[in-house]
Amino acid sequence: MPPCAQYDDLWPGGPRFARSGAGFALGTDSVLLADFAADRRVHRFADLGCGAGVLTVLLLHALPQAAAVGVELQPDAAQLCRDNLIANSLAGRAEILCADLREHRAVLPAGDFDLVVANPPYFAAGSGYTSPDPVRAHARDERTCTMQDICTAMAYLTRWGGSAALVHRPERLSELLCALTAAGLEPKRLRTVARTADAAPSLVLVEARRGGKPGLRILPPLALCAPDGTDSEEIRKIYHRRT
Repeated sequence: MPPCAQYDDLWPGGPRFARSGAGFALGTDSVLLADFAADRRVHRFADLGCGAGVLTVLLLHALPQAAAVGVELQPDAAQLCRDNLIANSLAGRAEILCADLREHRAVLPAGDFDLVVANPPYFAAGSGYTSPDPVRAHARDERTCTMQDICTAMAYLTRWGGSAALVHRPERLSELLCALTAAGLEPKRLRTVARTADAAPSLVLVEARRGGKPGLRILPPLALCAPDGTDSEEIRKIYHRRT
């Protein structure tokens, strides 16, 4: 690992990630998506727009039988992803490509993955405030790839019968489901995430299947906090926190 880097453990003895500058924060959304998407039948997965590699590392940690390929456009983020893989002794199980996911046909073979995941930018370009920091802006806004670009790449890379999983904002759920279906990925599981059980959702987790039959299963909502404001029982389990 880089000699001057400082790392924090997500939980004691668990995955560790470099403390880094703006744009590479460890977000709850990647942790929740990794828990939602992890499937013991997966032997090879791709992480599109992998950033600093949080989702890649978490899935490799959860799926000891799996190998990964990450695709990241920004060189600094791709290198940080490699550093985080090294820090977790996972570099031998993953390849990180500094490439444009919109050029997926030139970068990776069709149907090569059991699972394709993405924690994409949530906001359409020009839809409102954007960060002056270019790294944060790329993570927030669809300035280098749209929702349709991501779904198209996912469909191309997912094997027949394989799965694609994303986390997104609830206000764009209708658009996301339509984009997945148009790309050839049939939505199969959906789960909302909210701060408390009686709050409006702030995130949605969606899994779709390549060549799947119509039929969407709505899972029980995931509450981040208990009524008293402490972590919910499920969040404590996901983060390996003692009760």
